[in-house]
Amino acid sequence: MTLLEPVPLVVPERLGAVHFLAMGGSGMSGVALAYHERGVPVSGCDQVDSPTLRQLGAEGILSWTGHDAAHLQSVDTVVVSSAIRHDNVELAEARRRGLRVWHRSAALAALMLGHDTVSVAGTHGKTTTTSMIATMATVAGAEPSYVIGSPLASTGQSAHIGTGRPFVVEADESDGSFLQYPTRIAVITNIEADHLDNWGTASRYAEGFERFAKSGDVEAVVIDADDPGAQELAERLRDSPARGRTVISYGENPRADVRLRQIVVEGMHASAQLDFEGRTHELHLTVPGRHNLWNAAGAFAAGRLLGLPAEDLLRGASAFTGNLRRFQPVGHVQLPDGRLSVFDDYAHHPTEIRAALSAARRAVRGGRLVACFQPHLYSRTQEFAQEFGRALALADLAVVTDVYGAREDPLPGVTGQLVADAARAAGIETHYVADKTRLPAELARLVRGKDLLMTLGAGDITLVGPMLVRQLGGFVAGSRR
Repeated sequence: MTLLEPVPLVVPERLGAVHFLAMGGSGMSGVALAYHERGVPVSGCDQVDSPTLRQLGAEGILSWTGHDAAHLQSVDTVVVSSAIRHDNVELAEARRRGLRVWHRSAALAALMLGHDTVSVAGTHGKTTTTSMIATMATVAGAEPSYVIGSPLASTGQSAHIGTGRPFVVEADESDGSFLQYPTRIAVITNIEADHLDNWGTASRYAEGFERFAKSGDVEAVVIDADDPGAQELAERLRDSPARGRTVISYGENPRADVRLRQIVVEGMHASAQLDFEGRTHELHLTVPGRHNLWNAAGAFAAGRLLGLPAEDLLRGASAFTGNLRRFQPVGHVQLPDGRLSVFDDYAHHPTEIRAALSAARRAVRGGRLVACFQPHLYSRTQEFAQEFGRALALADLAVVTDVYGAREDPLPGVTGQLVADAARAAGIETHYVADKTRLPAELARLVRGKDLLMTLGAGDITLVGPMLVRQLGGFVAGSRR
């Protein structure tokens, strides 16, 4: 994978028939659905079948499982993700025929033309913050469009084309996609080294965020006041002001423009007082974790910059019920010694693991916190194995499986065993189960009543929780009994 550079854009209606490769992916599916809602002819495929691909088919989008050059018969534009290899048969055919080939980021940016765009970037928290802004703006009656990396739990949708001016997007920094977007309000949740396989060094990664914040369309930057990386950038932005660009900070820092006070986190709820523009507001969330109060504060600031009433934004924050794979309830099992609760979370960076487990710790009622982690990417595992181990030590018991390689080829000596060894060294009981198909049976042996089990990772670890619950005869969330 290489860093992307922005390309000239045209509105979607001028692209002709658009074909999406890897359409079943969490990021690509939302863009494909948004094009379909705009009335653009859409088709797509993915290497394997998935519920997402089938759902797009049910929406009327022509879809295939597997790749075949014949899929391009009536296509004018092909959209690819960073996961598509250069030798993909459809990509090769598109180039041979001279079709327009766009990266997903360009396809998304084209949707944003002519809108008041809020782009949410950051190493962590961007999915939830984007979702909160979309929900707040919807409750405020602004009829926003949005494209998010994970479906909203309330609707099951990750994208929507509204009739209003706001367009809210999750801005991916991993491959430089966020530099493509015509952003009016840039939200930066934090900056902590990641995706070094692409950026090379932590300093180059941070420089990417600075370039994003200083792009020509940006009128305001909303940025975390407590994260060191974000604050370094905020200081540089203030030292080199641009005409008309505003910097608004948020967090617990006394100097924050949107300040959190009187923080209370209990079980699956969180609340705080929010000071902004000389007023104190009451912020109440029905999603767990201290970190979500920060996300909500940033979302509130973005909403105010869009001109939306504070009271409506706060109602929207209270109405937000989360995203799929973000502290998502999977199910529960009544065991002889109490009820086992199972959750799933997309966390795949040490800081995200710490945030997820810290929130989960507050929801444990009399049992243990059990973490089942699947490392994502060989490069990230090699870089952060020790940090992953220390983060998992926030649980009472850790189960680690092998690396989900995604777009990467294996690296010699890099396996999930590195993380398991680091967790064990950090003082937590740890079990390494290399074969993920054995996880349900191993977890069934280890868990007890009153435990809270959380599966963690950006790969297919999400399948394990439901399999375990069914194996133990429990209730899977969303099923009927």
